Amino acid sequence: MTSALLGPADLRALADGLDIRPTKSLGQNFLHDANTIRRIVRTADLAPGETVLEIGPGLGSLTLGLLEAGHPVTAVEIDPILAAALPATVASRLPGAHLQVVTADALTLRDLPGPPPTALVANLPYNVAVPVVLTLLARFDGLQTGLVMVQSEVAARLAAPPGSKVYGVPSVKAAWYATTSRAGTVPRAVFWPVPNVDSGLVRLVRRPPPELPAGVTREDVFAVIDAAFAQRRKMLRSALGEWAGSPAAAEAVLRAAGIDPSARGETLDVTAFARIAAARHAG
Repeated sequence: MTSALLGPADLRALADGLDIRPTKSLGQNFLHDANTIRRIVRTADLAPGETVLEIGPGLGSLTLGLLEAGHPVTAVEIDPILAAALPATVASRLPGAHLQVVTADALTLRDLPGPPPTALVANLPYNVAVPVVLTLLARFDGLQTGLVMVQSEVAARLAAPPGSKVYGVPSVKAAWYATTSRAGTVPRAVFWPVPNVDSGLVRLVRRPPPELPAGVTREDVFAVIDAAFAQRRKMLRSALGEWAGSPAAAEAVLRAAGIDPSARGETLDVTAFARIAAARHAG
């Protein structure tokens, strides 16, 4: 049986036909290894027939893998040439597959056509991976699971637990929406062009955010997180001084939240940051 998936020669032929070259500014590195594509689809652990949101489908490598496995795909592509070409590529290799293409920037996306996707599966551009993940989780609460391929360093940050060396703003903000975990690595050799770094898979499973009292918002909590990590390795009493109005005020808020003022942001989980925001509001 002929594979519907795109190999290296297929990718180059498509790119030549469209007169395009992968651009660094859009983070375009196209997958060309069928085994890797099918492994990503398996690792996503999708329900039969589950509708998937894909960001940055490019020439369609992962798109075809998802469609081949029986998953309708809503693909969001910022490059109008690639977006226009994708339906024809899919129609020629998987006639009858359920694909919808939206030409848009994922960071400004507000609406999606058709049945709401419940899973995010994407090979994300390295330079915008974290904001894209956080934006989509914030705007589309129907997304219950995700499997994103990102730069290895970004994967480590997204999935880092409190206390680890790379735990920081991406780790805490992702934890607001979901439980995150590493789900494997992807070598650079399976991409065209070959990037300078390896990639990692991160699995996301939606969970309820920390409970907040009336009048306290997610934005309030995120402001605490940003302040706590703006000066890494500083004690929270100092790091939150400007946010609270003074180090003394920060200390009072921290004590009200049940947190040691000499602790550092790197040691707190997302619920602790929520308690800090709530304590300031109550004070």
